[in-house]
Amino acid sequence: MYKFLKILILIIFYFFLHNTFVFSLEEKIKIGLLVPLSGDDKEIGKQIIKSTRIALKDINSNKIEIYPRDTASDPNKTLQSAINLKEMGVQIVIGPVFYQNLNYLEEIKDIIFVSLTNQTLNLPDNIISGGINATSQLNTIKKFLELNEFNKTIFLTPNLNYEDEVKMAIKKSKIKIYKHYVYDTEPTKLTAQIEKITNYKIRKQNLLDEIKRVENSELIDKEKQLEKLEKKYTIGNVNFDSIIVSDFDESLKSVITSLLYTDVSPKNKSIITFNQWFDESLMREKTMQPIYYPSINKKNLDKFKKKFYAEFNEYPNYLSLLSYDLVGLIYYLSFNSKFDDIGKLFRKKNSFKGKIGIFDIKDNKINHRLNLYQIKDGKLKEIF
Repeated sequence: MYKFLKILILIIFYFFLHNTFVFSLEEKIKIGLLVPLSGDDKEIGKQIIKSTRIALKDINSNKIEIYPRDTASDPNKTLQSAINLKEMGVQIVIGPVFYQNLNYLEEIKDIIFVSLTNQTLNLPDNIISGGINATSQLNTIKKFLELNEFNKTIFLTPNLNYEDEVKMAIKKSKIKIYKHYVYDTEPTKLTAQIEKITNYKIRKQNLLDEIKRVENSELIDKEKQLEKLEKKYTIGNVNFDSIIVSDFDESLKSVITSLLYTDVSPKNKSIITFNQWFDESLMREKTMQPIYYPSINKKNLDKFKKKFYAEFNEYPNYLSLLSYDLVGLIYYLSFNSKFDDIGKLFRKKNSFKGKIGIFDIKDNKINHRLNLYQIKDGKLKEIF
């Protein structure tokens, strides 16, 4: 009787394991997609959907199902769409795209949202920033500074809505900063601040004083020395060896122009900025070169753009590549953790190689290992 019960228990145990295994093989990975499908940003949303279609095609697995829902770039609409996804049994969502659409999502406790935003401050536990955040960028810049043995780096940050984000990234990356300045983006105020940071007026006066001294002297080569001085803008060095500017587009160009005006040239002091997404207009600004910035893997980006164009006869935005990688990342993590405990997926330490580069995941945070690029003489060069 005892032997019979033992065999029966083993049969039941085997049957339970077998059926659990079969269920896990057949279980679908349901991924929600919260993107703008209406309103001013609808083209962004449409391209993101197209990129996830390419990801599904490349993964080639019937285990993944993606359910797009509209955010209309509105927090209330985002919440309604998120509730709909929850009712469908979705546990993980790619999106929303924009930080302001995260406002009410902490109300939905049973879903993890992997947003495409690069902002990381004050995020609820169920929201993970998947964008190229400031910490990831400063980790790469830190490596560049150390390789070049820069030890007097000043940091320039505009007084905009990401100032606190930058300050937190400086702390997390442990990058060594000599001095940190917050500047006003209004052009005349900016120029006055850059003059003060670079001691421009003192250096300009040094030049005027030296010209006067030589003019009043009886030096044999006085004319030759005066000729040399006339070609200068200032005399005296600045008290830093490199500059990080956490700015973009025309505002970034205004900062560099102000530096040039104060006789601080990128040819003498290395200027490093944040991810410029391979802005073509910077290639044409040769007086502002060389300039350095961290970004995603350019070769992989170009390959993805070709693939996207071949599929849809249009070129993708950069968020498309990120969403493509996030589908692959979730699929990869589903093999390392039980998918029914979605909260563990992003808590464990993992690394994933995507098209953008390498994702490092730990404690509900995603950081990216980025490349560093140089623009010099109108050409783009990968440094590392």
